[in-house]
Amino acid sequence: MAFKRIVLKLSGEALAGSAKTGIDNEVIKSIAKRVKTVTEMGVEVGIVVGGGNFWRGRDSLNIQRATSDYMGMLGTVMNALALQDALEKMDVLTRVQTSIEMRAVAEPYIRRRAIRQLEKKMVVIFAAGTGNPYFSTDTTAALRAAEINAEAILLAKKGVDGIYDSDPKQNKDAKKFEKLSYLDILSKNLKIMDATATSLCMDNNIPLVVFGIDDPDNIVRVVEGEKIGTIVKED
Repeated sequence: MAFKRIVLKLSGEALAGSAKTGIDNEVIKSIAKRVKTVTEMGVEVGIVVGGGNFWRGRDSLNIQRATSDYMGMLGTVMNALALQDALEKMDVLTRVQTSIEMRAVAEPYIRRRAIRQLEKKMVVIFAAGTGNPYFSTDTTAALRAAEINAEAILLAKKGVDGIYDSDPKQNKDAKKFEKLSYLDILSKNLKIMDATATSLCMDNNIPLVVFGIDDPDNIVRVVEGEKIGTIVKED
């Protein structure tokens, strides 16, 4: 087993399945099943969910950016609750913590409480991003990983199985990287995560594993230490 405590970053698109928008219940159940397997291996799991299957703040042309970002944060809460429901139906103790308080549906994010819940082998889902506009959920994953002392971030990507030097969907000769440093990502301008998230991971020396979520079993493979996708860490 490669890690004892991880942050799994799931995009909203990954939860939408082939529909690309909304929630695909079968996809969420499939991911939840693998998360349960990982917890049964003794790994403590925090999850950060995106909201792009409902709303992507930066893409709005007619709504003020800060307002649009807050709308996107609400989308992450819907995804978090759906994932919590799927996990609890599999008898996995789960808590949702939100950066924006909405006590009727979830707990407010409190770092010490999150760590304590992880120690009790609960899955903790971090929703509503950082609670601030202009920050991505990738940055949220880096921030939460640093706060809870996670050993790695597992960045599950839909439609791609690692980091390439160009878009493999547009360039059949795109080269896949097996290993990179965070400085490589910044200097080569690789669009796997935004610069803020990349810098935060680099400053806190948090390894990043980028892999494809189209096969949900990859979550288990990464935790077991199998070399798939691309690993990003300092030399």
